[in-house]
Amino acid sequence: MRLDKYIAKSRIIEIESTDLMGALLELMEVSTARLQDGLNVRKITNQLMAREKTMTTYLGNGVAMPHIRVKMKRPYIFAIGRVKDGIEFEGLHEYNEVRLLFLLLASENEKNYLNVLASLARLFRDRDLVDNMITAPDTKTFAERVFLGFSGLLAKPERRQTRFNRLLLKESEKIARESKCSAILLFSDTFAGGIEGARGFPNFRTVLVTRAASDRAQESGQIETAIEVRSFSSQRLSQARSAILIGLTRGIFKHNDRLLCVGGIPSSNQLDTLMVIDIEREFQSVIDRENDLLPPSVKIEVLERMIGIATELSVEGREGKPVGTMFVIGDTEKVNSMVKPLVLNPFYGYRMEDRNVLNPFMDETIKEYSVIDGGFVIRGDGIIESAGSLIHAPAEFYHNLPSGFGTRHSAAAAVTKAADCISLCVSASSGQVTLFRKGVMFPLLEKPIGTSS
Repeated sequence: MRLDKYIAKSRIIEIESTDLMGALLELMEVSTARLQDGLNVRKITNQLMAREKTMTTYLGNGVAMPHIRVKMKRPYIFAIGRVKDGIEFEGLHEYNEVRLLFLLLASENEKNYLNVLASLARLFRDRDLVDNMITAPDTKTFAERVFLGFSGLLAKPERRQTRFNRLLLKESEKIARESKCSAILLFSDTFAGGIEGARGFPNFRTVLVTRAASDRAQESGQIETAIEVRSFSSQRLSQARSAILIGLTRGIFKHNDRLLCVGGIPSSNQLDTLMVIDIEREFQSVIDRENDLLPPSVKIEVLERMIGIATELSVEGREGKPVGTMFVIGDTEKVNSMVKPLVLNPFYGYRMEDRNVLNPFMDETIKEYSVIDGGFVIRGDGIIESAGSLIHAPAEFYHNLPSGFGTRHSAAAAVTKAADCISLCVSASSGQVTLFRKGVMFPLLEKPIGTSS
């Protein structure tokens, strides 16, 4: 969705306050100045402060994003302020790093609120874009860069276009035609600034695979759709497998499609790989269940988000140590009948909106609780029911798995046979991420090269 239409020049300011309360009041004043909704600025600011004490809205990269639902006619109001030397809030160090304070007011009636939050979080993960805003020499330039950044037009870092890159792109279409491919997967994260939409293949259906999907890539008309897959591994097949799986569940690909994958090591600025993948052959373990690959209660965006979090846990671990955990998604009524809590449920009592995996501020919370024994039980709409849960399906649903898989993987496989759900398992010993559906296992991510566990 277009984010730039919700921001106005009058709501892009230089913040003078040195504390969070004062900074929020400044943003609230410019946000409500022309509204006729009768919003109580002080009351909303107090609610924002209370929320901040419960869960920080600091995103990293010097950006904090306080957000709240209010009763108003407009769907959204954005306001952004530049902070000179950080802000003070209860002595917490991370707020000293804040250089951009972004305020999001959303109508109580907006249903895509979490999707907007996620889109904004992806935008602010772009370090170059954020730095470009922070280092603007004056307020006018700052406002211009904010508008350009939100419209997706901010200049990207220069990319090295070698003769070999151009040759590979040119030959890709020939190979796709000769091998009778139905689509080309373009891995845009090969280049530090991404591949612009104009680099689609006019004679082929082109699908962009990227860690941060952009609407603008599809607006060019040459990119049919974009699949967001977080990429860390230099093993090309890992990201391709995740992208194709998501494409199958979203109906982008069919089981008899043949795809040409074009890419290279993320941020290397060098294309080095062409792969022709026959979906029916590569996905033969799950292809018979194509029509039932995604449980009816599970939203595809929830599965996409959890694959991303599982991938990050596999690669990063937690505090330098490998982490093993399990996520069970969907059919929670039946799954809960097979659950025994190992600890007090850390998500009990929180609002559903605050414990939804689609909320970008939940990523770090999920990773933190992943060190607890047991697994996560997640509803199909993304609401986390519990963590630290021992999941034990009836004995008849267990079966032998290949050598090297332990009790966590056995439980993950069994629960998907006992209930209409899907599970993701992260191995602490190997770093592999495995998806299970109806007892069938499908490896998504092998251990990334150069990562120890």
